[in-house]
Amino acid sequence: MQVASTVAKVLALIVIIIAGMVKLCQGYTTNFENSFEDSNLNAGDVALALYSALYSYSGWDTLNFVTEELKNPERNLPLSIAISIPLVTVIYVLTNVAYYTVLDLNTVLDSEAVAVTFADEILGYARWLIPISVAMSCYGGLNASLIAVSRLYFVGSREGHLPTVLCMIHVNTCTPIPALIFSGGMSLIYLLVEDVFQLINYFSFNYWLFIGLSIVSQIYLRFKFPDMPRPVKLSLFFPITFCLCTVFLVVVPLYSDTINTMVGIAIALSGVPAYYLCIYLPPDRQPRCLQKLLGFLTLNVQKLCLCCAVDSEDRKEM
Repeated sequence: MQVASTVAKVLALIVIIIAGMVKLCQGYTTNFENSFEDSNLNAGDVALALYSALYSYSGWDTLNFVTEELKNPERNLPLSIAISIPLVTVIYVLTNVAYYTVLDLNTVLDSEAVAVTFADEILGYARWLIPISVAMSCYGGLNASLIAVSRLYFVGSREGHLPTVLCMIHVNTCTPIPALIFSGGMSLIYLLVEDVFQLINYFSFNYWLFIGLSIVSQIYLRFKFPDMPRPVKLSLFFPITFCLCTVFLVVVPLYSDTINTMVGIAIALSGVPAYYLCIYLPPDRQPRCLQKLLGFLTLNVQKLCLCCAVDSEDRKEM
Protein backbone atom coordinates (compact mmCIF):
# COMPACT_ATOMS: atom_id res chain seq x y z
CA MET A 1 0.00 0.00 0.00
CA GLN A 2 2.89 2.35 0.68
CA VAL A 3 4.17 1.88 -2.88
CA ALA A 4 0.66 2.32 -4.33
CA SER A 5 0.07 5.56 -2.40
CA THR A 6 3.47 6.91 -3.47
CA VAL A 7 2.80 6.10 -7.11
CA ALA A 8 -0.65 7.75 -6.91
CA LYS A 9 0.85 10.86 -5.34
CA VAL A 10 3.62 11.20 -7.92
CA LEU A 11 1.28 10.56 -10.86
CA ALA A 12 -1.16 13.19 -9.59
CA LEU A 13 1.66 15.72 -9.23
CA ILE A 14 2.91 14.92 -12.72
CA VAL A 15 -0.61 15.57 -14.09
CA ILE A 16 -0.71 18.90 -12.23
CA ILE A 17 2.75 19.85 -13.50
CA ILE A 18 1.93 19.02 -17.12
CA ALA A 19 -1.37 20.93 -16.97
CA GLY A 20 0.34 23.92 -15.39
CA MET A 21 3.22 23.92 -17.88
CA VAL A 22 0.75 23.84 -20.78
CA LYS A 23 -0.98 26.93 -19.35
CA LEU A 24 2.37 28.59 -18.73
CA CYS A 25 3.44 27.99 -22.34
CA GLN A 26 0.14 29.49 -23.48
CA GLY A 27 1.15 32.76 -21.84
CA TYR A 28 -0.62 32.59 -18.47
CA THR A 29 2.05 34.51 -16.56
CA THR A 30 -0.07 37.20 -14.89
CA ASN A 31 0.25 35.68 -11.43
CA PHE A 32 4.05 35.83 -11.63
CA GLU A 33 4.19 39.58 -12.23
CA ASN A 34 5.59 41.39 -9.19
CA SER A 35 5.52 38.09 -7.30
CA PHE A 36 7.72 39.32 -4.46
CA GLU A 37 6.23 42.79 -4.16
CA ASP A 38 5.70 43.89 -0.53
CA SER A 39 7.46 40.75 0.70
CA ASN A 40 8.28 40.63 4.41
CA LEU A 41 12.03 40.04 4.75
CA ASN A 42 12.09 40.15 8.55
CA ALA A 43 14.38 37.34 9.75
CA GLY A 44 11.88 36.12 12.34
CA ASP A 45 9.04 35.88 9.84
CA VAL A 46 11.33 34.16 7.34
CA ALA A 47 12.25 31.56 9.97
CA LEU A 48 8.59 30.89 10.79
CA ALA A 49 7.78 30.65 7.09
CA LEU A 50 10.58 28.12 6.72
CA TYR A 51 8.98 26.03 9.47
CA SER A 52 5.92 25.49 7.29
CA ALA A 53 7.94 25.03 4.11
CA LEU A 54 10.37 22.55 5.65
CA TYR A 55 7.49 20.66 7.28
CA SER A 56 6.30 19.66 3.82
CA TYR A 57 9.75 18.19 3.17
CA SER A 58 10.02 16.56 6.60
CA GLY A 59 9.91 13.02 5.21
CA TRP A 60 13.60 13.34 4.35
CA ASP A 61 14.55 11.94 7.77
CA THR A 62 11.98 9.16 7.94
CA LEU A 63 14.23 6.61 6.27
CA ASN A 64 16.86 7.06 8.99
CA PHE A 65 14.41 5.77 11.60
CA VAL A 66 14.05 2.41 9.87
CA THR A 67 17.71 1.82 9.01
CA GLU A 68 17.59 -1.55 10.79
CA GLU A 69 14.93 -2.67 8.32
CA LEU A 70 17.03 -1.87 5.25
CA LYS A 71 19.05 -4.36 3.28
CA ASN A 72 22.65 -3.22 2.76
CA PRO A 73 22.05 0.19 4.46
CA GLU A 74 25.63 1.34 3.83
CA ARG A 75 24.78 1.50 0.14
CA ASN A 76 21.00 1.89 -0.01
CA LEU A 77 20.53 4.59 2.66
CA PRO A 78 22.74 7.30 1.10
CA LEU A 79 21.65 6.25 -2.39
CA SER A 80 17.95 6.57 -1.60
CA ILE A 81 18.45 9.95 0.07
CA ALA A 82 20.61 11.25 -2.80
CA ILE A 83 17.94 10.25 -5.32
CA SER A 84 14.77 11.12 -3.42
CA ILE A 85 15.57 14.58 -2.03
CA PRO A 86 16.52 16.24 -5.38
CA LEU A 87 13.62 14.46 -7.10
CA VAL A 88 11.07 15.56 -4.50
CA THR A 89 12.44 19.11 -4.53
CA VAL A 90 12.10 19.38 -8.31
CA ILE A 91 8.57 17.93 -8.25
CA TYR A 92 7.43 20.25 -5.44
CA VAL A 93 8.88 23.36 -7.07
CA LEU A 94 7.30 22.57 -10.44
CA THR A 95 3.99 21.78 -8.73
CA ASN A 96 3.98 25.19 -7.05
CA VAL A 97 4.81 26.84 -10.37
CA ALA A 98 1.81 25.04 -11.87
CA TYR A 99 -0.43 26.16 -9.00
CA TYR A 100 0.51 29.81 -9.32
CA THR A 101 0.15 29.69 -13.09
CA VAL A 102 -3.54 28.88 -12.72
CA LEU A 103 -4.45 30.25 -9.26
CA ASP A 104 -3.80 33.68 -7.82
CA LEU A 105 -2.34 34.23 -4.36
CA ASN A 106 -5.64 34.84 -2.56
CA THR A 107 -7.19 31.69 -4.06
CA VAL A 108 -4.23 29.61 -2.87
CA LEU A 109 -4.43 31.08 0.63
CA ASP A 110 -8.18 30.58 0.90
CA SER A 111 -8.16 27.03 -0.46
CA GLU A 112 -8.44 24.13 1.97
CA ALA A 113 -6.89 21.77 -0.61
CA VAL A 114 -4.94 23.58 -3.32
CA ALA A 115 -4.62 20.52 -5.55
CA VAL A 116 -8.40 20.04 -5.55
CA THR A 117 -9.00 23.72 -6.31
CA PHE A 118 -6.47 23.49 -9.15
CA ALA A 119 -8.25 20.43 -10.56
CA ASP A 120 -11.63 22.17 -10.41
CA GLU A 121 -10.19 25.08 -12.39
CA ILE A 122 -8.41 23.21 -15.15
CA LEU A 123 -8.95 19.44 -15.34
CA GLY A 124 -12.65 19.41 -16.23
CA TYR A 125 -14.21 15.94 -16.12
CA ALA A 126 -10.94 14.42 -14.84
CA ARG A 127 -10.93 16.57 -11.72
CA TRP A 128 -12.23 13.68 -9.57
CA LEU A 129 -8.84 11.98 -9.90
CA ILE A 130 -7.06 14.58 -7.77
CA PRO A 131 -9.15 14.24 -4.55
CA ILE A 132 -8.64 10.48 -4.68
CA SER A 133 -4.90 10.95 -5.18
CA VAL A 134 -4.78 13.45 -2.32
CA ALA A 135 -6.53 10.97 -0.03
CA MET A 136 -4.10 8.22 -1.01
CA SER A 137 -1.21 10.63 -0.50
CA CYS A 138 -2.43 11.42 3.01
CA TYR A 139 -2.72 7.74 3.76
CA GLY A 140 0.80 7.08 2.50
CA GLY A 141 2.26 9.94 4.51
CA LEU A 142 0.45 8.82 7.66
CA ASN A 143 1.53 5.22 7.16
CA ALA A 144 5.19 6.20 6.74
CA SER A 145 5.05 8.46 9.80
CA LEU A 146 3.50 5.72 11.94
CA ILE A 147 6.18 3.26 10.92
CA ALA A 148 9.00 5.74 11.52
CA VAL A 149 7.80 7.29 14.78
CA SER A 150 6.90 3.94 16.33
CA ARG A 151 10.40 2.71 15.54
CA LEU A 152 11.77 5.82 17.24
CA TYR A 153 9.85 5.07 20.44
CA PHE A 154 10.71 1.39 20.19
CA VAL A 155 14.47 1.91 19.86
CA GLY A 156 14.48 4.65 22.51
CA SER A 157 12.86 2.24 24.94
CA ARG A 158 15.18 -0.59 23.98
CA GLU A 159 18.20 1.59 24.65
CA GLY A 160 16.86 2.54 28.09
CA HIS A 161 15.56 6.06 27.39
CA LEU A 162 11.84 5.28 27.64
CA PRO A 163 9.74 2.86 29.73
CA THR A 164 10.24 -0.81 28.92
CA VAL A 165 6.64 -1.24 27.79
CA LEU A 166 7.43 0.63 24.55
CA CYS A 167 10.12 -1.84 23.41
CA MET A 168 7.72 -4.76 23.29
CA ILE A 169 7.01 -6.52 20.02
CA HIS A 170 4.35 -8.99 18.95
CA VAL A 171 5.57 -12.53 19.49
CA ASN A 172 4.62 -13.63 15.96
CA THR A 173 4.89 -10.57 13.69
CA CYS A 174 7.62 -8.62 15.59
CA THR A 175 5.47 -5.48 15.24
CA PRO A 176 6.07 -2.85 17.97
CA ILE A 177 2.37 -2.66 18.88
CA PRO A 178 2.73 -0.67 22.14
CA ALA A 179 4.89 1.92 20.39
CA LEU A 180 2.29 2.21 17.62
CA ILE A 181 -0.51 2.69 20.15
CA PHE A 182 1.52 5.28 22.04
CA SER A 183 2.24 7.12 18.79
CA GLY A 184 -1.46 7.20 17.96
CA GLY A 185 -2.30 8.50 21.42
CA MET A 186 0.23 11.29 21.15
CA SER A 187 -1.24 12.22 17.76
CA LEU A 188 -4.68 12.56 19.31
CA ILE A 189 -3.26 14.90 21.95
CA TYR A 190 -1.66 17.06 19.24
CA LEU A 191 -5.05 17.37 17.55
CA LEU A 192 -6.25 19.38 20.53
CA VAL A 193 -4.37 22.32 18.97
CA GLU A 194 -6.84 23.68 16.42
CA ASP A 195 -4.43 25.93 14.50
CA VAL A 196 -2.24 23.69 12.34
CA PHE A 197 0.35 26.42 11.77
CA GLN A 198 0.66 26.98 15.50
CA LEU A 199 1.13 23.25 15.95
CA ILE A 200 3.82 23.25 13.26
CA ASN A 201 5.62 26.05 15.12
CA TYR A 202 5.48 24.08 18.39
CA PHE A 203 6.76 20.98 16.69
CA SER A 204 9.36 22.59 14.44
CA PHE A 205 11.25 24.43 17.18
CA ASN A 206 11.90 21.20 19.11
CA TYR A 207 12.44 19.24 15.92
CA TRP A 208 15.19 21.47 14.58
CA LEU A 209 16.71 21.95 18.04
CA PHE A 210 17.22 18.23 18.57
CA ILE A 211 18.17 17.57 14.95
CA GLY A 212 20.84 20.27 15.29
CA LEU A 213 22.12 18.77 18.55
CA SER A 214 22.30 15.36 16.87
CA ILE A 215 24.42 16.73 14.04
CA VAL A 216 26.67 18.61 16.49
CA SER A 217 27.26 15.31 18.29
CA GLN A 218 28.33 13.73 15.01
CA ILE A 219 30.83 16.52 14.41
CA TYR A 220 32.13 16.08 17.95
CA LEU A 221 32.57 12.33 17.45
CA ARG A 222 34.41 12.94 14.17
CA PHE A 223 37.12 14.87 16.04
CA LYS A 224 37.00 12.91 19.33
CA PHE A 225 37.10 9.46 17.74
CA PRO A 226 38.54 9.93 14.23
CA ASP A 227 39.26 6.22 13.78
CA MET A 228 35.77 5.01 14.69
CA PRO A 229 34.26 2.84 11.91
CA ARG A 230 31.88 4.92 9.79
CA PRO A 231 29.93 3.00 7.10
CA VAL A 232 28.52 6.30 5.79
CA LYS A 233 30.97 9.21 5.86
CA LEU A 234 30.54 12.73 4.46
CA SER A 235 32.66 15.84 4.23
CA LEU A 236 32.38 18.07 7.32
CA PHE A 237 31.14 20.87 5.05
CA PHE A 238 27.65 19.36 5.01
CA PRO A 239 27.05 18.90 8.77
CA ILE A 240 28.60 22.29 9.59
CA THR A 241 26.40 24.05 7.03
CA PHE A 242 23.39 22.13 8.32
CA CYS A 243 24.15 23.17 11.91
CA LEU A 244 24.36 26.83 10.92
CA CYS A 245 20.93 26.55 9.32
CA THR A 246 19.46 24.91 12.42
CA VAL A 247 20.90 27.70 14.59
CA PHE A 248 18.98 30.21 12.46
CA LEU A 249 15.77 28.14 12.71
CA VAL A 250 16.06 27.79 16.49
CA VAL A 251 17.51 31.09 17.70
CA VAL A 252 15.63 33.62 15.54
CA PRO A 253 12.08 32.43 16.51
CA LEU A 254 13.03 32.96 20.17
CA TYR A 255 12.78 36.70 19.44
CA SER A 256 10.12 36.79 16.74
CA ASP A 257 7.63 34.30 18.21
CA THR A 258 8.63 34.11 21.85
CA ILE A 259 5.35 32.80 23.32
CA ASN A 260 4.93 29.87 20.93
CA THR A 261 8.63 29.09 21.20
CA MET A 262 8.42 29.01 24.99
CA VAL A 263 5.44 26.67 24.70
CA GLY A 264 7.58 24.41 22.54
CA ILE A 265 10.36 24.50 25.13
CA ALA A 266 7.85 23.69 27.88
CA ILE A 267 6.61 20.68 25.88
CA ALA A 268 10.18 19.40 25.58
CA LEU A 269 10.95 20.00 29.26
CA SER A 270 7.78 18.18 30.30
CA GLY A 271 9.64 14.96 29.56
CA VAL A 272 12.31 15.65 32.20
CA PRO A 273 10.26 14.67 35.30
CA ALA A 274 8.87 11.63 33.47
CA TYR A 275 12.39 10.55 32.54
CA TYR A 276 13.69 11.16 36.06
CA LEU A 277 10.92 9.18 37.75
CA CYS A 278 10.51 6.34 35.25
CA ILE A 279 14.03 5.87 33.88
CA TYR A 280 16.74 7.60 35.88
CA LEU A 281 15.66 6.44 39.33
CA PRO A 282 16.43 2.77 40.05
CA PRO A 283 13.30 0.69 40.70
CA ASP A 284 13.96 0.49 44.44
CA ARG A 285 13.93 4.30 44.70
CA GLN A 286 10.84 4.94 42.62
CA PRO A 287 7.61 5.85 44.40
CA ARG A 288 5.70 2.69 45.28
CA CYS A 289 2.58 3.86 43.42
CA LEU A 290 4.68 4.41 40.27
CA GLN A 291 6.21 0.95 40.58
CA LYS A 292 2.76 -0.59 40.77
CA LEU A 293 1.50 1.48 37.85
CA LEU A 294 4.44 0.56 35.59
CA GLY A 295 4.18 -3.09 36.58
CA PHE A 296 0.43 -3.15 35.99
CA LEU A 297 0.83 -1.41 32.62
CA THR A 298 3.65 -3.68 31.47
CA LEU A 299 1.87 -6.88 32.46
CA ASN A 300 -1.46 -6.00 30.89
CA VAL A 301 0.06 -4.66 27.67
CA GLN A 302 1.86 -7.99 27.30
CA LYS A 303 -1.41 -9.86 27.75
CA LEU A 304 -3.59 -7.64 25.55
CA CYS A 305 -1.10 -7.20 22.69
CA LEU A 306 0.58 -10.62 22.95
CA CYS A 307 3.93 -8.88 23.22
CA CYS A 308 7.28 -9.45 24.86
CA ALA A 309 10.15 -7.05 25.58
CA VAL A 310 13.41 -7.07 23.62
CA ASP A 311 16.83 -5.65 24.39
CA SER A 312 20.04 -5.01 22.46
CA GLU A 313 21.15 -8.64 22.80
CA ASP A 314 17.82 -9.90 21.47
CA ARG A 315 18.13 -7.54 18.51
CA LYS A 316 21.46 -9.08 17.53
CA GLU A 317 19.84 -12.49 17.40
CA MET A 318 16.79 -11.38 15.39
